[in-house]
Amino acid sequence: MNPRTIAHIDMDAFFAAVEQRDNPKLRGKPVVIGADPKGGAGRGVVSTCSYEARKFGIRSAMPISQAYRLCPHAVFLSGNGAKYRKASEEVFAILERFTPDIEPISIDEAFLDITGSYHFHKTPSGTAFRIKQDIKNEVGLTASIGIAPMKFVAKIASDYCKPDGLLEITQEKIFDFLWPLPIEKLWGVGPKSKVILNSMKITTIGDLAKLPQDELYEKFGEHGLHLYNLSHAVDPRGVETDDEIKSVSHEHTFDTDTADREEIESTLLYLSEKVSRRLRKYELKGRTLTIKVRLKGFKTYTRALTLPERTNFADTIYKKSVDLLGEFISQKKQIRLIGVRIANFEDQYVQESLFRDQVAAKNENVHKALDLIKNKFGDRAIHRGGS
Repeated sequence: MNPRTIAHIDMDAFFAAVEQRDNPKLRGKPVVIGADPKGGAGRGVVSTCSYEARKFGIRSAMPISQAYRLCPHAVFLSGNGAKYRKASEEVFAILERFTPDIEPISIDEAFLDITGSYHFHKTPSGTAFRIKQDIKNEVGLTASIGIAPMKFVAKIASDYCKPDGLLEITQEKIFDFLWPLPIEKLWGVGPKSKVILNSMKITTIGDLAKLPQDELYEKFGEHGLHLYNLSHAVDPRGVETDDEIKSVSHEHTFDTDTADREEIESTLLYLSEKVSRRLRKYELKGRTLTIKVRLKGFKTYTRALTLPERTNFADTIYKKSVDLLGEFISQKKQIRLIGVRIANFEDQYVQESLFRDQVAAKNENVHKALDLIKNKFGDRAIHRGGS
C-alpha cells in the first residue's frame, strides 16, 4: 500500500484568538474564555485561553477560580458561541478547497487526508502552508498543522509545533521523531497508565517500543497491544469523513452547591430545552436519555434510560430527566453540576407510526414555532414558565 499523507490542523487558542482578532485592545493580553470568576469565587472551568494567559499556568478545563488566582489581572470573557461557529465555518470552507476528505474533531480541529490532492501545491508542506496562509488572510487567525503518514503522528506533530507552526514527519523520520517523546504523548496513555509505565522505568515512547508485545498484553490486555502498535508507528486508522452526530448534550454548573428542588428542576427544564432545540436543528430524535450529576466534593454519577420511542420534545426529555434525578432530589443532595444528554439516533429516518399522532404533530409545531422565535430574537426571547 502506498503511504497516506494525513494532516492534522488545530486552530491556535481558537476562542481567545477570535476575541483578540475582533478587539485590538485584547491583543498581547492574557485572555480567558469560560465561566465568570467572580473574584476567585466563581464556578465552572476555563474553556480556552490565550497564549499570554498560558504563561501564568492557565490551561483548558482548569477551575475558573484557580485561573483567577494564577492571573487575576487577566481579561475573563464568557464567550460568544455564534461568533466562534461563524469563524469555524469559514475555516472549514477553506479546508474543503484542498480535499473532500475531512474528519472534524471539534469546532477548531480536524484531520485531512491530502494523499490524492497535495500535488496541486507540489508537496504536502506546500499544501499546509497554503492552508495556513488562506486562513490567516481570510479569517484573520493562525493554525498549526502536523503532517504524517498516520493520524496519531500528525496529531502529535501539530501539538509539537504550536503556535502557528507547520511540521511534516516523513515515513523515514517517524521513529527519530516519535521515540524520544514522553510516554504520555502516545494516544491512550492517561495519568493512570503513565504511573504504571513509569514504575516499569518506561518514560519515553522509545522505552515502550523495546518491551516485548507479550509483556504489554499481560499488563494491559488489548490496550497493551494497541500501545505496542502505536509505539511501532502502526496505526491503520484512516480519516473518517462520516460526521454522524453520536449524541447531543448540555450541562450547567451552579454558582453554589444546591439542594433546592425548584432551582434544580428549573435548570433541568432549561437544559432539556437546549438539547431539544439542537436535536431539531440536526433533524434528530433519540431514544437513550442520560443525566449527569456532580455532587459537592466532585463525585459524579450518571443515570440513563431507554425511551419507548425516539423523541426531540423538551417536555418528554424534562419529565424523564426529573424521574432519573429523583433519588438525588429526595435525599436533598448538594448538587454542583447537572447535565442532560440524548443519544441512540439509529434509524432516525424511519417513521415510527404509519398514522401520525395528532398530539405529537401539535407538539412538533409548537416546538418549531419556539425555535423560529429563538433563532430570530435569541435564546432569552421566549421560554417555558418553569425554566
